[in-house]
Amino acid sequence: MHQGNRLFNVGLAANPDGAANADNFIDLEQLMAIARRQAKTVVITAAVGLLLGIVYIVVATPGYTAATSILLDDSLGKFADEVSPAPANMQTDTTILSQIAILKSAELAEKVVRKEKLDENDAFMNPPRSIFSSAISGVRTIIGLFGSNKPTNTDLSAADLKREYAASLLQSSLDVERQGRSFVIDLTFTSNDAELAGRIAKAYADVYLSDQLDANFDATQRATVWLQGRLTELKENSQAAALEVERFRAANGLTAAKGALVSEQQLSDINSQLILAQADTARALSLYNQYKSIVAAGPEGAVNNAAVVSDQAGTSVIGTLRTRYLTITKREQEIVSRFGQDHPQAVSLRTEEQDVARQIFQELQQVTESYRNQYEAAQSRETSLREGLNNATGKTSMANEALVHLKDLEQNSQALSNLYQTYLTRYQEASQQQSFPIAKARVISVASTPTDPSSPKRKLALAASLVLGFFAGAGLGAWREYRERFFRLGEDVRALLGVKFLGYVPKLDGMAEAKKSPLPTEGQTSPARTNIIRMAADNPSSLFAETLRNIKIAADVMLQGKESKVIGVISVLPHEGKTTVAANFAGLLAAKGAKTLLIDGDLRNPGLSRALSLSTQRGLVKAIMDDQPWQNSVKIENKTKLAIIPTVLHRNLLHTSEILSSPGMKKLLEEARGVFEYIIVDLPPLGPVVDAKAFAPLADGFVMVAEWGVTPRALVKSVLQSETEIAPKVLGLVLNKVDMKRLAKYSSYGSSEHFMERYSSYYIDQTGSAPAKK
Repeated sequence: MHQGNRLFNVGLAANPDGAANADNFIDLEQLMAIARRQAKTVVITAAVGLLLGIVYIVVATPGYTAATSILLDDSLGKFADEVSPAPANMQTDTTILSQIAILKSAELAEKVVRKEKLDENDAFMNPPRSIFSSAISGVRTIIGLFGSNKPTNTDLSAADLKREYAASLLQSSLDVERQGRSFVIDLTFTSNDAELAGRIAKAYADVYLSDQLDANFDATQRATVWLQGRLTELKENSQAAALEVERFRAANGLTAAKGALVSEQQLSDINSQLILAQADTARALSLYNQYKSIVAAGPEGAVNNAAVVSDQAGTSVIGTLRTRYLTITKREQEIVSRFGQDHPQAVSLRTEEQDVARQIFQELQQVTESYRNQYEAAQSRETSLREGLNNATGKTSMANEALVHLKDLEQNSQALSNLYQTYLTRYQEASQQQSFPIAKARVISVASTPTDPSSPKRKLALAASLVLGFFAGAGLGAWREYRERFFRLGEDVRALLGVKFLGYVPKLDGMAEAKKSPLPTEGQTSPARTNIIRMAADNPSSLFAETLRNIKIAADVMLQGKESKVIGVISVLPHEGKTTVAANFAGLLAAKGAKTLLIDGDLRNPGLSRALSLSTQRGLVKAIMDDQPWQNSVKIENKTKLAIIPTVLHRNLLHTSEILSSPGMKKLLEEARGVFEYIIVDLPPLGPVVDAKAFAPLADGFVMVAEWGVTPRALVKSVLQSETEIAPKVLGLVLNKVDMKRLAKYSSYGSSEHFMERYSSYYIDQTGSAPAKK
């Protein structure tokens, strides 16, 4: 489990569906684990916040707030003002925001200062300040020294500057707000003096109402003066424009009658007459062509064709003759049918019939000639009217060019006249408004002297301090979790490094004392030596010894088949406890009867030899480089019979890595393999020191030690990835200096670490480490 880096993970590893959708769910179990780990931080920070709140309440200067309410009532000025064309809601919001800005303005504040003489009031100018206010003022002063300096007006006197300062103090303690969506404005003023707060709040309302009256009167007076001067100018311009219109009309003969020019009326009349003349010409031509075609057909068809025109006006004679002709024809037919065609009466009737037909034809000829004369007269009249229209059109076109300029002059004259009338009306209204000294606001709640302080609000301050402290603690805890980059659980080791986790080593309090023990004199037995080597051997039922036995099992299994095993103990950083683990691991093996050799391989900083307080002139370096047998450098621990080759620090020794990889070291280990079953080598830490890397070809395996909650995971991973000769030989990793009380807080519910305290009865811990809970 990677603490602090992962708030989303798999709920149950055995659930493949849950693993597939791991990123879609919040791991509440891990969140609860984080809360348990950081609960102490949150509680302490919340308590500090609450304490600061109490301190604030104790040292804060009490403040008294006086309030007054002002109603903006437009109905008070309805007799003096005209209705605004703007929408009512827009007008209301704009008006209220404007009045709030006026109440907060510096000008109104200066008027209140003058009215109440606040610049001469020492209680107002120098109010008592709390510690917090003084601190904030000091910080602002320091910031102002480094900030941009505002230009000061050197023309102001000391009294004016003092008055400006008083106005700024007044504005800083003033609060103006609208009451909901109403027309009421609430004005509050806070001061450490209750009587002064009530007096200033009341003065503010009075000054505001007076300022409204003065502003209305001044604005109306300025508008009246300006309108009067503007009216004189507009009147002269309007008269000049009207006179120019009349002069241009007379010069161009643009006489008008009934709203239109004479030339235009004449053109309209001629055009109407021409239309009528054209209709008359067409009608006369139609009749003339009709009779002309009848006459052209000859006398034979005159009688029949006479039936077509007999119904038209002016053809009554033709109709009478045709009626007579039809009567004769009918009589003739009766005679013929009774007496035959040769009957004298039939012959007489045919003669009369022919005479009537001739008369009809002659009458048609006379009518045709009459229509021809009418057509020619209509055509002549049309031609005359057309000529008159052309003449009138030419005159009108010339007049139209002048008319365009005339209309422009008339529009200019009309615009000036309208503008003059508008300004005249507004001037009269402004003159009348000067006689209405009415303010559009009234005080509906008069400020009084407050009896109880309004600040500090004790309950709110305490609640806010507690809540802020809680959130600060939560933020600090979250930051600590985010900063968590260290090994906490065996699961971290297996998941990130892919190596075997060998167990936990509790934090040993006696180790620090052992490191600080002085070197023993000749012939003395060091108590620290016995303590360090036999911590696990003397406490075989401790968790420390259990972890070391797990290391032995891992070595026996992974190095199976090797009669003698060379095991190096390494770490990434110094002071991670690898020396303690190496010494106790070797001591435990020796206590169990295994022939064990412990070698201090840290030639640059022999921490094992220093911790064991071994006083000797011979060490590992002489055992490798001298011709004498290496056995002369071996020290034997009396109780466990553990063989130890210490290291004597040589300041002039530079190439320690070459010594550890030299043929002499190889020979020493080969000879030692024939004697010992286990050879434990305490090596320098990895990283920039290459001694362990140089020793790697001679070792059968490595046990890595990492300090719990200190060694970064990423560092261990990067070092193992870079050390390709060491990584394959790593038997496993031990987490050292583990705080067993806090271990369960980093584990999930299903892990063994969560139930570690239940195994406490199986461990009898006398090593000085913190005991687990029973």
